[in-house]
This record gives sequence, C-alpha cells and structure tokens, in this order.
Amino acid sequence: MARVLVLGGGFGGIAAATRLRWRLGPNDRVTLVDRRSEFVMGLRKTWAVVGSHRLRDGARSLATLRSRGIEVVEGTVEAVDPAGLRVSVDGEWLAADALVVALGADQVPGAIPGLVEHGINVWDRDLATRGHDALAGMRSGRLLIGVFGLPYACPPGPFELALLAKELLDRRAATVSVAVFGPMPIALPVVGPTESAKVDAILEAAGITFHRGHAAIEVTPGTVRFSDDTTLPFDVLFGIPPHRCPALLVDAGLAVPGGWVSVNPTTLETGFRGVYAIGDCTIIKLANGLALPKAGVFAEAEGYVAAERIADEIAGRASSATFAGEGVCYAEVGEGRAAAVQGRFLADPPGVSIAQPSAEAVASKAAFEADRLTGWFGS
Repeated sequence: MARVLVLGGGFGGIAAATRLRWRLGPNDRVTLVDRRSEFVMGLRKTWAVVGSHRLRDGARSLATLRSRGIEVVEGTVEAVDPAGLRVSVDGEWLAADALVVALGADQVPGAIPGLVEHGINVWDRDLATRGHDALAGMRSGRLLIGVFGLPYACPPGPFELALLAKELLDRRAATVSVAVFGPMPIALPVVGPTESAKVDAILEAAGITFHRGHAAIEVTPGTVRFSDDTTLPFDVLFGIPPHRCPALLVDAGLAVPGGWVSVNPTTLETGFRGVYAIGDCTIIKLANGLALPKAGVFAEAEGYVAAERIADEIAGRASSATFAGEGVCYAEVGEGRAAAVQGRFLADPPGVSIAQPSAEAVASKAAFEADRLTGWFGS
C-alpha cells in the first residue's frame, strides 16, 4: 500500500489529489491536507468586490472529495520533513511514500507599514465583502488599486479589477477617478512590451491611470508613499500585498530565505526524492529571465504532472509526464468582454499573446470554473 500526502487544497493540490486517486490502486492512500474547509477560485474575489457574482456560489467543500476516495484532513501544516517524507499537522506527524507540496504563497500586508490599517487586501477572499461595501459606498473621490510587491498571484488581476470597478462606478454616475500602481516597469512584464501595450490602451480608453515603476513603502491615512518619496492620494485603497513563500518551507530546506521552492521546470521534482512542489510556492525561471506567473491554470497543470509521475514511480514505470508551461487566463475588461492571455511560457523565447477582447472569452472564463468544479467535486 502506497501513501501520498498532498499539502494544500488549492488548484494544484486538488488537481494532484484527484489525478492520484484515479491513477493509483484502490488500496493506495491519497490524503489532502488544508487549513480551510472549502475551495473557491481566486477569480471569484474580483467578482465579489464588484458585485457581479457571489463567493458562495463558487465554493465547494473539500470534504466532498472523500466520496471520491480521497482522505481529507482539515488542519494546519506546521512542519515538513522532506528527507523523512513526513509532515506535522496540528502536532501530529503523518508519514508518506511521496509528498506534493502545494501550499501556495503567504500574503503579508503587514510588510508595508499602514497597509492593514488604511487599505483593503482584495486578494484575501475573507475581505471581499469589505471591498464590495467600500466600492458600493463611493459616490466621488479616488479609488487607488496598488500592487505592493512582486511577484503576486494573477498578474492581470489588478487591471481587471480596475476596469470592472470603473465600469460599475460610471454606471452609477459616480465621479470617482480610478488608478493602478505597481513597481513593475510595464503592466505585464511576462508578456513583453508589445503585448503589454494592449493593456495600456484598454486602461487609457477606460480613463484609468497606470502609475508604473511605483514601489510603495508606506500607507498613511489617504496617502501612499513610494521609494522615491513621491505620494498618491486615495479615498479607498485596494491593495495586493507582498507575497512570500511559506516560512515552514524555508525551515524545511525546500526554499532559501527570501526565495521560493526551486523545482525541475518540467518534472516539478525538488531536491528531495519523492517530494514534488507545485503552484504559487515555487519558482520556475523562463528563458527571458522572468518567472512563470503565479496562476491557478499553471498550478493545475503542474498538479496533474506531479500526480502522473508519482503514480508511475509507485508502479515501477518510467514516466513521460512533463509540464509544458502552456496556459490561458481570461481578464475581463468591461462591457461583457474579456481578453484571453495565453501562450507557451517555457518556450525560448516565451510566446505569449493577448487576444482581442470578446464576449466569447467571458463565456470561456465561466466554463473554465464550471468545468473544474464539476470535474473535481461533481455536480
């Protein structure tokens, strides 16, 4: 009997656990560990803030996976022993024959003085209602959406939020200016200057200002201060806080301080035998020197690859499963349209493009969520 532990119930963890259950024998054990009791896609946070969809309509209980033969443990991973293939969950050590580490990235708004007190972390789904209420109360003033550190999950997300918020405010005839800032030199560095210019054009057409190259260091009441000592005023601040690799993975020797878990880009193997890492806790360098974006579509694909390789190893087979770095996400731009951002990120050079916004892409985004929720949790 083989035992596989999957740490994290997000995109990558669920993808890995469901594929493992399908590929392993009936006597083999697949255990999924997560501190939360349910799964909600990140795309729902923005929908909840602008009021177009409800968070709870996309929520699925992880306990549902038990009916598929997956053991689900609701608890906090406190320590990982990759050499010993052991994990401490709420003080109890669990042993395995293989580990899939899918613990995501920690959000640390406290790293920016004043951000917790004066901003709203709209990347935290628990604060989506607060963001919605703040937006709903705006009749005039300044809405500022800020990226407070790189990298962060879902690179197009801040611009999507700005566009949908501006559309909502304009529909209400509110006299609110909307601006986005971040330390990046262009909106989406990973797609390159030519494709990123398409984002600039969409923002400009909507009347949204993008302040590039603005590294925030402090938030005070009504003001964000930057490293060059310039400031931007706000009435409502939506912040995307700095992201960090979970400290327990640094303590485990899977990541260096200040860094992320390094993996083989195509196999997702770490430096420890039988230990794979996937999703936002990892870093995969691209041929252009940038990193693979932190996005659910990549975590999902990585989860399937890790599961296939573990299943093949348990069965004593050579595995051909590899991660291709291909993916697509849909960024809504308003007026019932979305732009598909897609490409081959591990190619040399990476080939990434932003398609013309369309209504069909919005339908594809809805289908992306529905297909996975049904496939993983059933109807």
